[in-house]
Amino acid sequence: MKHRIVVLGAGYTGASAAGRLARRLHPDDTEITVVNADDDFVERVRMHQFATGQDLKRRRLSDMYAGTGVKLRLARVTAVDADRRTVALVDEHGAGEIAYDTLVYALGSGAADHGVPGVAEHAYDIAGKRSAQRLRERLAGLAAGGTVLVVGGGLTGVEAATEIAEARPDLDVAMATSGGLGDWLDEKAQRYLRGVFDRLGIAVHEHTDVVRVEAGGAVTGDARVLPAQVTVWATGFAVHPIAAASTLEVAETGQIVVDATMRSVSHPDVYAVGDAALAEGPGGKPLRMSCASGIPMAWQAADAIAARLTGRKIPRTPIRYVNQCISLGRRDGLIQFVTADDRAKPSLLSGKLAARYKEVVCKGAAWGVAHPTLLLPTRRRRLATNRAEISPATA
Repeated sequence: MKHRIVVLGAGYTGASAAGRLARRLHPDDTEITVVNADDDFVERVRMHQFATGQDLKRRRLSDMYAGTGVKLRLARVTAVDADRRTVALVDEHGAGEIAYDTLVYALGSGAADHGVPGVAEHAYDIAGKRSAQRLRERLAGLAAGGTVLVVGGGLTGVEAATEIAEARPDLDVAMATSGGLGDWLDEKAQRYLRGVFDRLGIAVHEHTDVVRVEAGGAVTGDARVLPAQVTVWATGFAVHPIAAASTLEVAETGQIVVDATMRSVSHPDVYAVGDAALAEGPGGKPLRMSCASGIPMAWQAADAIAARLTGRKIPRTPIRYVNQCISLGRRDGLIQFVTADDRAKPSLLSGKLAARYKEVVCKGAAWGVAHPTLLLPTRRRRLATNRAEISPATA
């Protein structure tokens, strides 16, 4: 029997991990299965573009994995039994389960409502394609002079507000942020960002907490009402509750606690990558939820799994940050260079050059996922033993 590797989720991290494993391990010894809810790979970093009516290149997972030896199972994950090493699924045929010897948990995250009343009923988000589709349809039906409020001043909120304002200059776009606009950036970058918001006519409500969302706008902590026909919720991400409902050790955030190889500290046959994992980064700080963290985490996990199964030394490359790439519409951008632990440096790129830089980064990430076995030379290794009992738990 072959060693069964199951990858849950086919976003940037899950898709990257599966492709790298297929390149590292011999197909005579291993069976790699990717479980995902649908056949489309979603470029999450482009959902603000999709929401404003732009059409994105469709990438089918079935095409991506054709000829790689990776099996794709279209199903929704409902539970993980880490003690029995099984995953409960629901697909077009109903409920079922799949067993594994090694699990890569990459279910990612969705929009976090932080318990604010009215978000689920009245707000829109761009954390996934279905929710971005809802916003796309709503914005398309919004007449000139309509009002849009983006709640959240992080990277997602900044990109959403500027994309909407540029694509729909006939709308009144505003942002509400609990801090200052771009206050995590270098001073020069902050000034540039404010200039872009001014040019696009985006009103900014800084140091403003939203405590309730209503059909006609948002209510702030000091009882003001920020009117909006469309409220876009961009206040961060929350992981799916599946891991927390299992016996896996998770943090207060619901993320699976992992070591430097992305291996669960409680269940050694489980690896977690991307937003679903709580991993230590440079300076002892947790890696932030981002594509910049997720793909290197996927590489580390895949390489560690392959090394343990084939009896080789585990390669460990420290995960560090280089820059934050921010699109400000299609013709403008901001690249904030950062330290290894993600603190802003006094250096940046801006304008059209930064927009092109960001586009190259996005295209590169998508290309890497769409060509999962072309990034590495062929190094398919045989397992240390061909017995079905082999497990990374014994390594």
